[in-house]
Amino acid sequence: MNYFQSSSSMIIVALLTIGFSYVQPASAEEVGERWGTEERERVYYPIVNIPLPKETVIEAGAFALLPDGRVAVGTRHGEIYIIDGIDDEKPNPRFHRFASGLDEIFGLSWKDQSFLVTQSCELTRVSDSDGDNIADRFETISDAWGYANYHEYAFGSKPDSAGNLFIALGLSESYHSYALNRGFIMKVAPDGATTAFASGLRSPGGIGHDEHGALFYIESQGPWNCSCSLKAVTKGSFHGHPASFPWYKTAPELGPVPVMPNSGTRVITERQRVAQLAPYAVIFPYIRMGRSITAFTVNQTRGKFGPFENQLFLGDYTQSIVMRATTEQVKGVWQGACYPFREGLSTGILSVEFTPQGKLLTGGTNRGWPVRGIKPFALERIEWNGKMPFEIERVTIEPEGFKLTFTKPLKREVGQLVESYQVFAFTHPYHAGYGGPEIEKHQPMVQSIEISPDGSFAKIKIDRLQPGFVYELNCSRLRSIDDESLLHHHAFYTANEIPDKIGEVSDGK
Repeated sequence: MNYFQSSSSMIIVALLTIGFSYVQPASAEEVGERWGTEERERVYYPIVNIPLPKETVIEAGAFALLPDGRVAVGTRHGEIYIIDGIDDEKPNPRFHRFASGLDEIFGLSWKDQSFLVTQSCELTRVSDSDGDNIADRFETISDAWGYANYHEYAFGSKPDSAGNLFIALGLSESYHSYALNRGFIMKVAPDGATTAFASGLRSPGGIGHDEHGALFYIESQGPWNCSCSLKAVTKGSFHGHPASFPWYKTAPELGPVPVMPNSGTRVITERQRVAQLAPYAVIFPYIRMGRSITAFTVNQTRGKFGPFENQLFLGDYTQSIVMRATTEQVKGVWQGACYPFREGLSTGILSVEFTPQGKLLTGGTNRGWPVRGIKPFALERIEWNGKMPFEIERVTIEPEGFKLTFTKPLKREVGQLVESYQVFAFTHPYHAGYGGPEIEKHQPMVQSIEISPDGSFAKIKIDRLQPGFVYELNCSRLRSIDDESLLHHHAFYTANEIPDKIGEVSDGK
């Protein structure tokens, strides 16, 4: 969205916070073209509505799985509901309100008989000490950051293997860092000890670990960010927005303040000047692949959700869609690809989580910003019905091109033709302006194709492969061995580094 749209939206949300009733954004607001694949997606991945209790508002901001198979949901209104029966074939689940009085829950985990709740103002341990199934103990684990403005959201990860949580702190009013540590990622140890871990955030939408156990967060399009992106987080890394630099004086563990980035350059060139600058791991081309990307989760359902095991699934608020992403490391730098997955959800998606039975639970709201989905809030379940779609399963980089792996074998007479593959490339400016155009566009020529003996993958060699570009792969002409067209024709790969040989690509383990 542009600056004026954003300002208008902030006014709407500000009115909401002082008691005005919500008004649906004007239908004329542009949220982007549809992929046009909803009808075919339904054949493989139907959407099931989860009935909600009457007169109950559940604007899901975070989910957590409980050891007994129930699912908990934390809401924007600061409530925690425990849901029983979410995986039933024809769901009519039972909702129990466990806690209330919290503030915009965007992180929820279950550990040691308690919930770990990330809310705007703090990380809180919430538990039931007397056994009546109602929370009665609220303990502050960490409040090592400021909170004074409605837009100062905080997103919390699940605990890592050592029990640490990571909190991604959005800026004040979306543009500034007026409150302590806003624009930082904070690391909270199991004993509550809190340290600054990374800087340069603008407006995060979620944080967590990918399929390799590496820490990532979602960044929104805006100043110093021309598109939404998935960014890899390491200790001391800087993620592009300099508003949080003043707080380095209170966070010596971060080391020296990064060099001020130059506006109007490119990330690839600024990486040479700004030692801590982390490039975007996966860029989601604006509008074509989301507009306000939010939380993500990893598919580790052991095949219950189809052919996309160990991939990230991400929701988008504005377009009411779910996308996929895959990541890999090249020369020690994270990068990867994004793919369309499912459109047609009923509200703006704030959170996604796989249920115990391997179904993808989605939830959110349409409050405050333009949203395609017409419902003010909803819980929905995407499930795989066992039919195999013909899809680009993943894209990985090669020294002179890309390897495309498919969910079904290719029809060789079509797959071996260079004209069956189109490649387009672009980059973005790295600047202080809000958003930005796709620039330096060009179309590399496909020079040769190598198909595996079983037809499961194709390696394409192109004449121009450069770091710092997003590569759009359009494979609309391909057919499977049973003459089926691809469900989704496109994938977008962000190339930060180019391998000199195959062994330089790894999963980061």
